[in-house]
Amino acid sequence: MNKPVIAITQGDPAGIGPEIARKAIKHSRVLAVCHPLIIDLPKETSQVPIGRSSALGGRLSYEALCCAVALAKRGNVQGIVTAPIDKRSWEMAGVRFPGHTEALATLTGTKRFAMMFVDKKLKISLVTRHLPLLKVPKAITRSAVLEAVELTVEALQKYFGMKCPRVVVLGLNPHGGQDNLFGSEERTIIAPALHRLRKKLKAELIGPVPADSAFREEVMRNTNAYIAMYHDQGLIPFKMLAFERGVNVTIGLPFIRTSPDHGTAYDLAGKGQADPTSMIEAVVLAARMALKRR
Repeated sequence: MNKPVIAITQGDPAGIGPEIARKAIKHSRVLAVCHPLIIDLPKETSQVPIGRSSALGGRLSYEALCCAVALAKRGNVQGIVTAPIDKRSWEMAGVRFPGHTEALATLTGTKRFAMMFVDKKLKISLVTRHLPLLKVPKAITRSAVLEAVELTVEALQKYFGMKCPRVVVLGLNPHGGQDNLFGSEERTIIAPALHRLRKKLKAELIGPVPADSAFREEVMRNTNAYIAMYHDQGLIPFKMLAFERGVNVTIGLPFIRTSPDHGTAYDLAGKGQADPTSMIEAVVLAARMALKRR
């Protein structure tokens, strides 16, 4: 009875979400740390075309998410784990969110939130999320950097037992701007934000550091987490090192939410060959975070 209840959505029914969710809830590592509660899909799931986007698939996956959020708000579950959705299917269904993270923030009225990718060897949070590269520079503001770093340090301390974490904050431009030759965001935005946070947070904040040299092995060994300025800057190294094990955590929500760090894998849908490792890791991490939260 001390184990938390974790709700699991099956994501887009046209992808591998239902398969990896079913595999995960039977796994011994999952059963050892929580009571998994799978959000069932209605009978009309059989009408969803496997392996491709559809409005029906988008609507069903969004309704499952809303159900999980309602359970978490009422306290019936101590965390939720979401299987991958298809953003195109959401768009076809009229769901106007670029992804789970933004939908969860709106459904819970959360103003301060961030995406944090977690593996045993590497943790990376993002300042900006699903933005075209053209829009990234304008979205890099002092308040955005402050928020991402603060939320990350809070999560490391609260859920991972790090009293004074060492966090490396990446720059935006090549070579960290190199004295404004390639951009000024490091000097005018990122560095002032870190200067302010060093007086406020119990953490060692390093940066801004050029991204092309930040993931060397000797740097990673002494780093508890990274802050990346945009999506691919953080996700490329993360998925190279932890694609099968990585977990996406939404930090800042009133409840715990995790998910696998991969997509719907339409090419594998319906074949019974999907690897559930990342989903298993996501459920186990949600359960452990729920216990820490208690």
